[in-house]
Amino acid sequence: MSYRLVFTDHYTRRAARFLKRHPEMRGQYLKVLQLLAANPHHPSLRLHALSGKLLGLHSVSINLSYRITLELLIEDGKIIPIDVGDHDAVY
Repeated sequence: MSYRLVFTDHYTRRAARFLKRHPEMRGQYLKVLQLLAANPHHPSLRLHALSGKLLGLHSVSINLSYRITLELLIEDGKIIPIDVGDHDAVY
């Protein structure tokens, strides 16, 4: 099953800011988005549910330092990215 990434205006601005600060991450970031759409449960993404104030959201890893938080709507086949950045910024 393939999933559909749904980008909000808020996320698009956050991602543009992230990529401006970290242009070296562009290729890895785009690869994560492609893999996320193809198979969000792929082991290299390290998908996990969040708790506390982010209960109901999930996170995937771009690398050891950077994450994407997202809303995963499996029943509708939609993945809505919420935020992107380093661990402290997105949690």
